[in-house]
Amino acid sequence: MSLSALAAGAVRAEPVTVVAFGDSLTAGYGLPSEDGFVAQLEAWLTRQGAEAIVVNAGVSGDTTAGGLARIDWTLTPEVDAMILTLGGNDLLRGLQPEDARANLDAILDRTNDRGIPVLIVPMSAPGNYGPDYKASFDAVYPDLAAEHGALLAPPFLQPILSLPDRSQALADYVQADGLHPNAKGVALIVETLGPEVLTLLERIE
Repeated sequence: MSLSALAAGAVRAEPVTVVAFGDSLTAGYGLPSEDGFVAQLEAWLTRQGAEAIVVNAGVSGDTTAGGLARIDWTLTPEVDAMILTLGGNDLLRGLQPEDARANLDAILDRTNDRGIPVLIVPMSAPGNYGPDYKASFDAVYPDLAAEHGALLAPPFLQPILSLPDRSQALADYVQADGLHPNAKGVALIVETLGPEVLTLLERIE
């Protein structure tokens, strides 16, 4: 199904439902609801002519294990597609990459069983755990995307962290906690991830 068909309503009488499944980055921690990732993404999609409802299934503090524990009741019959953004809290706690891999693999098994297309939005490991840990953790996302036929987006925070002046980017686009984007940071992230979500919508059957 093409995006043009979605926008014109030629195929579906109702908007498609996309679940944003993640942690505090998805939930919109520290922001009014209208400034969070889900609300800004839905508004961006609407401006592109895509009729989509984005459901906020972000739980602050959630790890990949927490996501696995709640995936079955999240995937209701109304869900047409999913954006998967988990792993940040695994990194904050120094959890093992192989455990994150196993949890995310099981989550993707559930979406595959239901025929739900997925966009994986990675987390990038910091360097403080050493190069081996970073290489192992960062490899989880492209490996699983290839294994499960999922779409792979750039890392969630890349639009901010890739700016030339890292210190200024953190001051301009990140909240005082140094972890979560502010409203302007979310807008920057949505500008990067929005086109990836449009491609996801095209996979809905």
